[in-house]
Amino acid sequence: MREGIHPDVKETTITCACGEVYKTKSTKEDIRVEVCSSCHPFYTGKQRKAKKGGRVERFNKKYGISDESSEEDDE
Repeated sequence: MREGIHPDVKETTITCACGEVYKTKSTKEDIRVEVCSSCHPFYTGKQRKAKKGGRVERFNKKYGISDESSEEDDE
């Protein structure tokens, strides 16, 4: 590596809003983040699943067609 062109790498602490502290190396001194792997909903498994209905279910709901009325038509 060439001398004098690379930034200085220092010991750094990354602090999350939830209180987790990570030690690593970076060009910045202290870093504060809002979300980390300990509190992010995707990584903790607390993420809500989006309920997506199929096209037929959404159509039936939009036009007020119930499953019971469609069964009566079949008979």
